[in-house]
Amino acid sequence: LLFVLGTVSCTLFLAVNSLYSASDDVIELTPTNFNKEVIQSESLWLVEFYAPWCGHCQRLMPEWKKAATALKGVVKVGAVDADKHQSLGGQYGVRGFPTIKIFGANKNKAEDYQGGRTSDAIVDAALSALRSLVKDRLSGRSGGGYSSGKQSRESGGGDKKDVIELTDDSFDKNVINSDDVWMVEFYAPWCGHCKNLEPEWAAAATEVKEQTKGKVKLAAVDATVNQMLASRYGIRGFPTIKIFQKGEDPVDYDGGRTRSDIIARALDLFSDNAPPPELLEIISEDVLKSTCDAHQLCIISVLPHILDTGASGRNSYLDVMLKMAEKYKKKMWGWLWTEAGAQSDLESSLGIGGFGYPAMAAVNARKMKFALLKGSFSEQGINEFLRELSVGRGSTAPVGGGAFPKIHSVEPWDGKDGELPVEDDIDLSDVDLDDWDKDEL
Repeated sequence: LLFVLGTVSCTLFLAVNSLYSASDDVIELTPTNFNKEVIQSESLWLVEFYAPWCGHCQRLMPEWKKAATALKGVVKVGAVDADKHQSLGGQYGVRGFPTIKIFGANKNKAEDYQGGRTSDAIVDAALSALRSLVKDRLSGRSGGGYSSGKQSRESGGGDKKDVIELTDDSFDKNVINSDDVWMVEFYAPWCGHCKNLEPEWAAAATEVKEQTKGKVKLAAVDATVNQMLASRYGIRGFPTIKIFQKGEDPVDYDGGRTRSDIIARALDLFSDNAPPPELLEIISEDVLKSTCDAHQLCIISVLPHILDTGASGRNSYLDVMLKMAEKYKKKMWGWLWTEAGAQSDLESSLGIGGFGYPAMAAVNARKMKFALLKGSFSEQGINEFLRELSVGRGSTAPVGGGAFPKIHSVEPWDGKDGELPVEDDIDLSDVDLDDWDKDEL
């Protein structure tokens, strides 16, 4: 997850400021130590995913430190700079800062912490989670992964298994012609490498199911039993992982065998197959707020008045935006447009207005900063603008007033050419124009 607006102005700040240090009781976590410290740990962990520039994170910092000191030796308290370690934040679906997750008995299924941001509230939640963990151990339950082979539901906790077991009989109707993407592991129960992959595959399956809303599925085939499938796909060694997508020949997955490797590839497959984001007209405050709050950046275009372009001219501008939305869909940005003059307060707050249409601004609603398109409103000009933003370059400015202004509710464009307003007929039959002229002179 990239937070790029304002990166230039924050670079020095980020270089010298981490919110936590070795002298704190908060344990700094990174991609290098996260697996060993958290995932393989028997302890309960509270982990904050933060960005150093985030105001809410800065306000949480003293409370987080206080909670860590109070819980020392009882519950582990950690922090991840998810602006610096974006892969780790992305792996746990972090979309905003700060995000706090509780890693309990099943480290592969972290829970979101939704409580208060005071040290008292944090400590209470930690002790509550700890009590649940201990009671589960007392009753013989634990949060393990799936068991391969027949992948039976043996867990006392009744955990659902998110790896789908496929057979010769069920494979075609589930996988072939499915609109979803399938990652299928062909295994043998006696294979040591398969046993090593088991917990990673199971944990990835749960995470991928959640993050892709089930659009990427992880499955498993016992190739020693389902020999028709093993023969059809030329399985010679175990485990073999193949990727199936509608209308394409299966391809081998040759990436890493850790949970994070598998998740990263699954999310790439998901974004490659995801439709481009919707391009929405700003017809109400709700449209603007919901789009800009839900995405790291929202791209707002102000198009000329319909009387200046007609329907065909406007559609050509919208087509350019749709192409760019498709090109940059992996960024998960929001895309909006409005007509010149319809949202004049918004235009003013973004340094647009009065002339220079079409115009485009990229807004980071969390920081209330924006950047303006300086080049042409064309595929090439917009591409250069967005490419600069995506690597953290380009000048930014604060949104006027520090917040979005009032948004007027307007009727959505009907897709037609505009019509000039009808003027009232003026009856001049009773007016003596000669006398009027004299009076004026």
